[in-house]
Amino acid sequence: MRKIQIAFLLLGLMSVTACNDKETKEDEVNSVDKKSSIETELSVQHIDTADVLITKHKIWKNNKLFKEIIKRDTIPSLGDTLQVVEDESGNEHNANVKKDYEFYITVQ
Repeated sequence: MRKIQIAFLLLGLMSVTACNDKETKEDEVNSVDKKSSIETELSVQHIDTADVLITKHKIWKNNKLFKEIIKRDTIPSLGDTLQVVEDESGNEHNANVKKDYEFYITVQ
């Protein structure tokens, strides 16, 4: 049962970081069981010629944050892709956008 909860938590965190704010977020986790859980967040920050993989872990025990671990690793950039984007006025135009990594997570 605990493995299933962790898997849904990770899926929810992935959908939150990978989805655009305008899209609906499926399987979003609204709360974490802080009695005994590990909350993990993965994200990628695009910088000039590389990307930074950010891994955050919050360890919860007895409803208190026991420890927070944040790790940053530089990874190669996947380059740019040409996409249609909408500006503040609602006008669409082509723009170069950084490619995003896909996340695949195995929970044991």
